[in-house]
Amino acid sequence: MHGSHTSSMATSISYLASRPALVFVVALLEYYLISLNYLVISANSAPNYNYCRPIEANDTDLIQFALNLEFLEAEFFLYGALGEGLDAISPNLALGGPPPIGGHKANLNPLVAPIIQEFGYQEVGHLRAIITTIGGFPRPLLNLSRENFAALFDQAAGFPLTPPFDPYANSVNYLLASYAIPYVGLVGYVGTIPNLTEPTNRRLVASLLGVEAGQDAVIRALLYKMAHWKVFPYRLTVADFTNLISGLRNKLGGCGIKDEGIIVPETLGAENRTCSNVLSADLDSLSYARTQPEILRIVYATGDESVPGGFYPRGANGNIARRFLNEY
Repeated sequence: MHGSHTSSMATSISYLASRPALVFVVALLEYYLISLNYLVISANSAPNYNYCRPIEANDTDLIQFALNLEFLEAEFFLYGALGEGLDAISPNLALGGPPPIGGHKANLNPLVAPIIQEFGYQEVGHLRAIITTIGGFPRPLLNLSRENFAALFDQAAGFPLTPPFDPYANSVNYLLASYAIPYVGLVGYVGTIPNLTEPTNRRLVASLLGVEAGQDAVIRALLYKMAHWKVFPYRLTVADFTNLISGLRNKLGGCGIKDEGIIVPETLGAENRTCSNVLSADLDSLSYARTQPEILRIVYATGDESVPGGFYPRGANGNIARRFLNEY
């Protein structure tokens, strides 16, 4: 019996030492470390309610604020799919604003390329709908450079990635970079609609929200299919990156958990019963909402609506964004 027991233990140790078992254990540990990091970041983002209340503004200013995000999405998607931006596709919509910094055509596969092209043209339509309905303002200076995305992903990871993250290198990287953008506009629209007074304005923003939500869902679904893939050449998986980006946005926004990755602990899953998280939603599976200051804190990557940076090196445009810059 003793010899049999010893043999059994040796077999177990040999199995645990096998490469498949070690890979599984390492992957499991990485998942729980990323999940723990996500929860710690979110816990440190507990809301300060005086800091998170809706701002006072009229319908025009509230809707025009969204142009900042629509310009960003239009330029990023158009450059990624076509290698050229709004100035080539529909220059009249730029309203005289400066051209973006660092936009590039991405190395996209045959599945992702037409989707991103469609998204880019949809954003052109969104800009036209807002500008022709209520008027607009010049496109702000946008930073779409590899260096800006690399800095954002370093900030999310908590350490410098080696080599620096390149959003244009391949389809996986580009989808992760896309994950960092449309969702911010989506939650902004959710937060805006209750504060609009005119039914026609609510209808416009609801229609914009529907397409933005669809874009975000497509991006998340494509990433979910690859959730456990390692993002070459890093040790982090696709799911790890989404959790880190979401955690960073919660930290920068400063108003609690309003952002979740594609795989989460069950405590954040639907009805606390699933780790899959293809759609990010609250306790009742309703969309999260953000205020304009929260959005600025995130897209500036500074955590301060009065300190430009990130995608907007000179700040966003419009009365709401400039109000905070003027106070700085």
